[in-house]
Amino acid sequence: MASLRITTTYALLNVIFSVGAGLLTAILVNKKFKGRGGIRALMTAPWAFPDIASVIIFIWILNSAFGVIGILNQHLPFDTSGGWLTSSPYAFISIIVMSMWKTFPFYSIVFLAALQGVPEDLTEAATVDGAGPFQRFKTVTLPSIRPTFVLLALLAFIFAFRQFSMIYLTTGGGPERDTETLVLAVYNTAFKYYDLALSSAIGVVGLIFTFLIAVAFLALQSRAEKSNS
Repeated sequence: MASLRITTTYALLNVIFSVGAGLLTAILVNKKFKGRGGIRALMTAPWAFPDIASVIIFIWILNSAFGVIGILNQHLPFDTSGGWLTSSPYAFISIIVMSMWKTFPFYSIVFLAALQGVPEDLTEAATVDGAGPFQRFKTVTLPSIRPTFVLLALLAFIFAFRQFSMIYLTTGGGPERDTETLVLAVYNTAFKYYDLALSSAIGVVGLIFTFLIAVAFLALQSRAEKSNS
C-alpha cells in the first residue's frame, strides 16, 4: 500500500530530523550565555503557533511568485518551476521541513529538562580524564537521557503517523497522492470516494501498525534498561 509506505517514510524522517533538531538545540541552549532565557522562549514559538497559522506561513514562503523560497528558486541548482507544494519530490520535502519546524521545540524542551538531570560530577570526572565534548556526550550525557530519547522517538513517530491538518491544508495528499499518508487516505477514501468499508480497513491497518511500532519501541527501552541495571 503506497500510503503506508509514504506514512512510514514521513514518520521516520520526522523522528530523525525533529528529534535530532530538538536534541541539538537543547544542548546549545543548555549552555550558559547572555540572553539564554529569551532564546529559550523564542524557540518555543513554532510549537505554540496553531497549525493553520503555520500552514499559511509556509504557503507564503514557498509561493513561486512572491515567496522567499520562490524568489530564490532561480538560483537553485535544480528545477523547482513546478512549485514546492505542487510537484514531486519537493512537496514531500516541504511537509517534512514544515513538520520539523513545527514540532522540534517540544522535543527540545523535554530534552532540556532531561539534560538538567545529567550528573555534573560524572561530566567533571570525564573532563578530568581528558574526554572531549563528543566523548562526554557519548559516555555520560547520552546514557543519562536515553530513556527520554526513546520516549520522544516513539512520540515523534506516533505524532507524525497521525498528522492530518498540516498535510491536508498544504498538499491535500498530492501531487498524484505522493504525500497521501494513511490518515489522508482514510479521509479521501471515505469523503471523496465514498468507500466507507475500504476507509475503515485502512484505518484498522494504521492502528495495528502504530501499535506494533509502539510495542517495539517499548521493548527496546525495556531491554536497554535491563542491560544497564
